[in-house]
Amino acid sequence: MMLKPARLLLAMIAVAAAPAFAQNAATVNGKAITNARVDAIVKQVVAQGKQTDSPQLREAIKKDLIAREVMIQEANKQGYGTRKEVKDAIENASQSIVINAMLADFVKKNPVKDADVKAEYDKYKASVGDKEYHARHILVATEKEATDIIAKLKGGAKFEELAKQSKDPGSAANGGDLDWASPSGYVKPFADAMVALKDGQITDKPVQSQFGWHVIKLEGSRAAKVPSLEEVKPQIEQALQQRKLAAFREDLMKKAKIQ
Repeated sequence: MMLKPARLLLAMIAVAAAPAFAQNAATVNGKAITNARVDAIVKQVVAQGKQTDSPQLREAIKKDLIAREVMIQEANKQGYGTRKEVKDAIENASQSIVINAMLADFVKKNPVKDADVKAEYDKYKASVGDKEYHARHILVATEKEATDIIAKLKGGAKFEELAKQSKDPGSAANGGDLDWASPSGYVKPFADAMVALKDGQITDKPVQSQFGWHVIKLEGSRAAKVPSLEEVKPQIEQALQQRKLAAFREDLMKKAKIQ
């Protein structure tokens, strides 16, 4: 059967238009929502591990995009897009999106090496040492106060009771208890005095630090429980990556002409 010229023209137009229609998931008041946009959001959701690609997910995303398009068209019609506070918010959001894209690319191009992680772990392990200590302390403002407390302890007073007057609110209510920790967790004067004690012993002289005067009691000591490299590797990698990002930012700041 031969098509007449007019019908042939209509058929050709329909064939030519079909791919264009297929590119759109929907149109809202003439504004197209493309399948490519739906695909991009589906990939984002799937990449987050929350859902798998499915017809139901695609339909939900399409409905959400349609609703958003309806709302933005109405908001623009009412002039919300021209408000100063809205423009400022858009500018800030735009900056954040562009900056985050740049930083994400920087992270990909400058990954943390396993050797760097191992070196950082070894440094951490060395700082922790091979022992940890369970100490109590009483912190006061003057050397005389600390000396008086030591005299009372030698006279039989209970450390836990005297600790209630400590300036350290975190431990005062708990008998001065500082729980188990490595010496690296304390300021040097405190750590030096603590490790010099024997289990159950109290400092016979006040110990001064930038926080005041301490009276220290060592409850006990034990071999340090250091987590394995595998256990802390994610945290170390994150910390090293943050350092790289901070250095990158600082380098850009130094190069910039800021007046």
